[in-house]
Amino acid sequence: MKATSTSPKAKDKLLRLGAVLFWLLIWQLGSMAVDQEILLVSPVSACATLIRLMGEGSFYQAVFGSFGRILAGFALSALLGVLLAALSCAFFPVRVLLRPLLSTIKATPVASIVILALIWIRSTNLSIFISFLMVLPIVYENVLRGLDSADPKLLEMARVFRLPFAGRVRAIYAPSAFPLLLTAVRLSLGMCWKAGIAAEVIAQPRNSIGSALQQAKLFFATPEMFAWTLAIILLSVGLEKLVVLLITAIQRRMEGEKC
Repeated sequence: MKATSTSPKAKDKLLRLGAVLFWLLIWQLGSMAVDQEILLVSPVSACATLIRLMGEGSFYQAVFGSFGRILAGFALSALLGVLLAALSCAFFPVRVLLRPLLSTIKATPVASIVILALIWIRSTNLSIFISFLMVLPIVYENVLRGLDSADPKLLEMARVFRLPFAGRVRAIYAPSAFPLLLTAVRLSLGMCWKAGIAAEVIAQPRNSIGSALQQAKLFFATPEMFAWTLAIILLSVGLEKLVVLLITAIQRRMEGEKC
């Protein structure tokens, strides 16, 4: 019998799993060395606490509250980022006007934006606004770079054959922009979650993960803090996979392929 070789994709998954297990082992050894749960809980304790929290209704209220707000902020920034990138590609003055504004947003610390925004925005909506601001420059710059990289020869051919604008978008601009849009999603979703939860920790809206984290900190409930952090990581990774699949499906549909 011939020995079956492991595919590169399977090898990559095994390597990722091995890396995760390695850091979990380091975490476990660190917890054993410290031997004080209030300072550093073990991964087993954090997972057990997360499972316990998942049996409570308040857990799902907090998760769905934060998930909905952060997803709304991300969706708004993605839509506006694509629209502004398209306008900047078509009209150079728009690009010039947006450059200092987006550079300022990128350079301003999240904590400063949160404190200033609390003056005008209700605490319930603050995480939507912060998530929106954190993602907008990343989506805009990546999509604009993709639109700018569209093949000029294909664009010239489209003009010669009088291809409608919708046809140019579908055949030329979309294939150039979609890969960089996926890059923007992967870069920004983690940052979106971190900024959104940080805003919730400061603003303390009802039914939010940030409020639950703050409560755990006030009562020195370290296992709950680690459990909520683990929940944030899992939600962030899950949302990233979901959004990437959605964008890929849209890309295939626009290119006329079967999903």
